[in-house]
Amino acid sequence: MEKNSVKILTKTLTILFFIGTSIGIYGQTAASAAPKNDFWKHVQFGGGFGVSVGSGFTDVTVAPSAIYNLNHYVSIGAGLQGSIVSQKDFYSSAIYGLNVITLFNPVEELQISLEVEQVRVNNTFRNPTKGTLKDNFWNTGLFIGGGYRTDNVTVGMRYNLLFNKDKNVYSDALMPFIRVYF
Repeated sequence: MEKNSVKILTKTLTILFFIGTSIGIYGQTAASAAPKNDFWKHVQFGGGFGVSVGSGFTDVTVAPSAIYNLNHYVSIGAGLQGSIVSQKDFYSSAIYGLNVITLFNPVEELQISLEVEQVRVNNTFRNPTKGTLKDNFWNTGLFIGGGYRTDNVTVGMRYNLLFNKDKNVYSDALMPFIRVYF
């Protein structure tokens, strides 16, 4: 090789070396300096779905939700819910709203929950002699609950502290639940 070609090759390799090293150093710095975002590793999705169909009766409920695990013991979350209930020629209802929930797991098998729920209830009653009656209202529930937990499933009971038998979407203050999060 000529002396001039060796100089050009040496310069080219030196420039490539420094460019490669700079990129490598910048890549290491950017990766280690960037805060680690593991938010989604702490999020679980779940909810409920129900269908009940009978002779002239239909009840469909969809209630997706998500929780964020703050640690092994505490989780917070929110959910949406919607329900349509209908009995042919007599009654129809549309219920929709949201809820916020806090879950406490003092031990692995026990889950305690505190949940606030706000739903809009739109009821329509049909009476052949009195006509159509509409009863539309907001319903707020404050539930405290407890259940047995195994893996991602909890089975238990919850009690509505704000239950009012005269103006409520539920027939009883005490309700069973099955809660599943993936």
